[in-house]
Amino acid sequence: MDTTTKYLAARYPAPMVVALRYIVQCLLMLVLLYPSQGRRLFQTQRTDLVLIRAGCLAVASMCLTLALQRMPVAESTAIVFLSPMLVVLMAGPVLREYVTRFGLMAAVAGFVGVLLIARPGAGLDAVGVLLAICAATANAVYQLLSRVLATTERTIALLFYTALVGAVGYGALLPWFWTGPLPPLTHLALFCSTGVLGGVGHFLFTAAHRHTAASALAPLQYAQLVWASFLGWLVFGHIPDGPGVLGMMIVAVSGGAVAMRSRLAARTLEQAAAN
Repeated sequence: MDTTTKYLAARYPAPMVVALRYIVQCLLMLVLLYPSQGRRLFQTQRTDLVLIRAGCLAVASMCLTLALQRMPVAESTAIVFLSPMLVVLMAGPVLREYVTRFGLMAAVAGFVGVLLIARPGAGLDAVGVLLAICAATANAVYQLLSRVLATTERTIALLFYTALVGAVGYGALLPWFWTGPLPPLTHLALFCSTGVLGGVGHFLFTAAHRHTAASALAPLQYAQLVWASFLGWLVFGHIPDGPGVLGMMIVAVSGGAVAMRSRLAARTLEQAAAN
């Protein structure tokens, strides 16, 4: 989806790209899920937080799209993967969770990795780097609110409101940004694919959490860095330099270490409770 977004954002205004992604995703959910879910698709208990959470993802999507206009896919993706480390740092003051020394060290290592990616002389656009960091921050708040709302809200409703807020918010901007002729059919198909990939991807990722712990799934997310690098080379001919690759590896290892540490801690607590 990010690779397609970068391709489209080089040819169309970013708000138009993001708007069509969310509109397609929202329509897809209404067509496929409303017949079976009915009003449950809209029912929430803490609507204000649900809408704030959806707004955070919408902001993250726009910031990432603007970043992709200025930077390669792999580097943009790697910076956004600061989110798990930011969640570690924010979990203490926001969720009153104890932040271990290991978590702090992993977060610092993740920032070092980003500094290697966005170091002076790397040739990356400074505004693009800042936008990717903003996307990571918004995504971290989105993840924190997901944890807060997990105890009271249905997964399908959370998914629907993320699509709805993006569709309405950015859809309202379309008259100001969609001023040219109708895009060719190939581009329209790509626009639709971003909505399909975004909707299906979020659904599968959320469904996976029903079958295994989040800490076990988190390391698998870093496979996205491999795909981002491969597709960035395949589609745009971009190959990250040596220090950039090292920075991506540090970010991935730091985030994976945090996830694995959380998984081991959860197992220890379960075993202690069982005994």
